[in-house]
Amino acid sequence: MAPLQKKFEIKENKKLNETTFKIVFNAPEIASIAKAGQFVNILCENRTLRRPISICETEPDKGLVKIVFDVRGEGTAWLSKQKSGKKIDILGPLGNGFPCEKGNRALLIGGGLGVPPLLETTKFFGKKADAILGFKCKENLILLENFKQICENTYLTSDDGSCGTRGLVTDVMQDLIKTKDYDIVYACGPEAMLKSVAKICSENKLACFVSLEERMGCGIGACLVCACAVKVNGEVDYKHVCKDGPVFNAREVAW
Repeated sequence: MAPLQKKFEIKENKKLNETTFKIVFNAPEIASIAKAGQFVNILCENRTLRRPISICETEPDKGLVKIVFDVRGEGTAWLSKQKSGKKIDILGPLGNGFPCEKGNRALLIGGGLGVPPLLETTKFFGKKADAILGFKCKENLILLENFKQICENTYLTSDDGSCGTRGLVTDVMQDLIKTKDYDIVYACGPEAMLKSVAKICSENKLACFVSLEERMGCGIGACLVCACAVKVNGEVDYKHVCKDGPVFNAREVAW
């Protein structure tokens, strides 16, 4: 279904930590068609380019769309200051999503701001899912309770050991796949993390889908800003993260 462009009203803007915010939009048209893993492109006042932000969660019965984002520049700084009742120009939903099949047992792996895009996917699997969430430190921790309420098990790691287990998400992943039978892995986070997750999945013959992050211009595949290297018939080719992704089969990515 084609994306739509419209101004949607903010229902809630909540600060989750020093740099991270959650905004809830009253956007029933998007909520009714959005798939887990898709994103929206938000027009920030006095900015030429829209800001692509992953959809964290939807509530179609209430017409709500939730996003979680970090303040990383002038655009997101402006967005973080907008109050309830403000109408924001949004284009979406955009991109593809995570392919989900009933009956599968899933392992979801998120690093930092790669955690929010996985929440809606987690809801699909419920207690047939485990999650590994990794953060730099406890000050960056977000959405832990949301995942705990949905998943069978939620594992937490941090770089400095200030929350959860000290170490990498892949350390926990290596231990889990030795004792649990997963059908599929979904991951979103820094490229180095995704590359390691993909390698482990390949070695263990596990299906794996990753959500890539690239700088985007248009969000609909008309420009070349978000090109990424993929493998097609043994040769390296290029696709657009915004249009052909952001979710890719990990086997297709030319890491």
